[in-house]
Amino acid sequence: MRIHPEVADALTARRPVVALESAIISHGLPRPDNLRIAREIEAAVRSGGAVPATIAIVGGEPHIGLDDTSLQRIAESDTVVKVSVRDAAVLAARGGDGATTVASTAHFAAAAGITVLATGGLGGVHRGARDSWDESADLMTLSRTGVLVVCAGVKSILDVAATLERLETLNIAVIGYRTDWFPGFYLADSGHRVGWRVDTPEQAADVLRARRRLGTDGYGLVLANPIAAEDEMDRTLHDQVLAAGLAAAEASGVRGKDLTPFLLDFFHRETRGASVAANIALVLSNARLAAEVAVADAAGG
Repeated sequence: MRIHPEVADALTARRPVVALESAIISHGLPRPDNLRIAREIEAAVRSGGAVPATIAIVGGEPHIGLDDTSLQRIAESDTVVKVSVRDAAVLAARGGDGATTVASTAHFAAAAGITVLATGGLGGVHRGARDSWDESADLMTLSRTGVLVVCAGVKSILDVAATLERLETLNIAVIGYRTDWFPGFYLADSGHRVGWRVDTPEQAADVLRARRRLGTDGYGLVLANPIAAEDEMDRTLHDQVLAAGLAAAEASGVRGKDLTPFLLDFFHRETRGASVAANIALVLSNARLAAEVAVADAAGG
């Protein structure tokens, strides 16, 4: 791995670092705004007092922290592929460029010694998984990767109830941040309760330190941070677009890994950009919170 000097210095000095996925840059946000937003996400981490470490594979080599040239390459190149853990070795052997998902970001972050990761929405169990077995690799990876993922729940296009069941089965604890309800990505409340809650970054950091004492830090941890009320989508519009998007995907035969980008693009078009605005708002919020948790964890030793 190639660790950016600023990130390496922070890790050596035990200063707070937050890992950031890059798939949202290359595949989750529209061009040309994606590069600007990527820089804003890193700035949000800095505003919270931590060092950002955007992770990607560049020229076959995992990079923990990107300089601006590499960040621009990931944001603008048409040859960047979305890479999960299973794809990393093949892409590295071929010398390609890859934008990391939550799963691969968590893998490389843990290998570098980074404990806190910020993203938009966690992957999960897809609707109809009883027949398709379609489940994000994020879940299995987190079951054996000891990072805390700050997210706005799972994408609302997924089966939220089934995802929560899988998280429980895989020993991945879910904690609501200032909420007793699991967020619904574009919506603050998915309608499903969470079993645990913290109300400050310091309380979240206490959990991280308790995990280390108890030896349960080999498992991932989800800190579910709901989108702010002023930023969430209108629920009626959300439900209408989701139903129409699922029907369009079924009619077009879109399945597997192609389903999520299809539905996100459908949301973007049909909501006239409202979904993208919500996505940006929640990612920036998660980045700030992740930084505050990393700072509190570093301060506690």
